[in-house]
Amino acid sequence: MFFYSLVILCNDQLYVGNLPFTATDEAVRALFSKHGTVEKVSLITDRDTGSPARFGFVEMSKMPTHPVPCRPLTAPTSTAAPSK
Repeated sequence: MFFYSLVILCNDQLYVGNLPFTATDEAVRALFSKHGTVEKVSLITDRDTGSPARFGFVEMSKMPTHPVPCRPLTAPTSTAAPSK
């Protein structure tokens, strides 16, 4: 089980860190759509290798009025980078 870290950058954008290498835009969108309308999910990749950088940004049209707790993101048990 993995826990993501969450930082609010501005009124509608969230930084999401500590994601597993296997995280997808769809999985992150589903996780945050429980708390409001997700406009955009951007998962960052390493520009040299193309491998996941394990963080990204979520833009929401309306931020939830209640705090979004850190919760587990369902992922395989390995946190290791995928082998090449």
